[in-house]
Amino acid sequence: MILANRYLRLRTAIRSLILVGISLTMTGCYYMQAARGQLDMLRKREDIADVITDDATSAELAARLQLVLDARAFSVEVLGLPDNDSYTTYADLERDFAVYSIIAVPEFSVEPRTWCYPIVGCVGYRGYFSEDKARKEAERMRAAGFDVAFGGVAAYSTLGKFDDPVLNTMMHWDDVQLVSVMFHELAHQQLYIKNDTTFNESFATAVEEVGVERWLAARNKAGAYEDWRRRRDVTNAFAALVIDARENLEVVYSNGGDDTAMRATKEAIFQQLAASSTALFEDAGLRAPQWLAEGPNNARIASISLYNQRVPEFRDMFEKCGQDFVCFYERAAALGGDD
Repeated sequence: MILANRYLRLRTAIRSLILVGISLTMTGCYYMQAARGQLDMLRKREDIADVITDDATSAELAARLQLVLDARAFSVEVLGLPDNDSYTTYADLERDFAVYSIIAVPEFSVEPRTWCYPIVGCVGYRGYFSEDKARKEAERMRAAGFDVAFGGVAAYSTLGKFDDPVLNTMMHWDDVQLVSVMFHELAHQQLYIKNDTTFNESFATAVEEVGVERWLAARNKAGAYEDWRRRRDVTNAFAALVIDARENLEVVYSNGGDDTAMRATKEAIFQQLAASSTALFEDAGLRAPQWLAEGPNNARIASISLYNQRVPEFRDMFEKCGQDFVCFYERAAALGGDD
């Protein structure tokens, strides 16, 4: 174990130096804060096996981390996801969120602004390790006339460029949510298409759904499965309402016209979405997202659409592959190459 930990620290140091080196070749402080934040996360990693056996570890945390190891093995053996060292380490960041995310969409558009990076290409959101810097950027975008969605993010993927740790920020989730997010983030390592956020997030969401279904079935957790399925059905119905609103807004914006009239129509669509969505969650006995009460905007609609817009397409592809993951991943990769 001592040799393994030394190797882990050496590999971390080498990759961290590479990351910092990349950041220094770019202009702007954004990349420096990203490099520092990632480096801090990597430095705090500990092998999960060591954390579990540490006398200072609570029984609750040890049990959650054992669940992580079990789910990690399942993701490789059953879902065919990458077999690497991601989610075999744990890092306590001593804060509530790993990063803070911003989505910004023009006033009369449904397409989020994209930011481009050397490794991942262009994506429809921007992340900060500093909450203060993220809030300032969100305010700057609002002042520039964008609709903005801002929020903390508990987990993210480095697409296999680093061995992603399980974070303390993920520990407040229930078991099913913890496992589902792991499957989602590992799916990004399986397949990632540069410059297509909707493809990537919808693909990962589809893998997440199938993965949780298989995970709960394998453990004979019928009650947990039914509860998850009920919540997932409501989430899917909500996503359908959001995507329908997005399509209506796209027609309004593409037709153009007087700004005042477009704002009035936009607001009417938002109000209808808020009313229908709130009723959906209330009827199911579930809590509606807070932003529905605060008021929908283009960016909040985009944040839902990115993750769900193409999920039915991927689920249909999985069924046409006879629920075979090798076939599914190959066809999804081919589809991504065509996009």
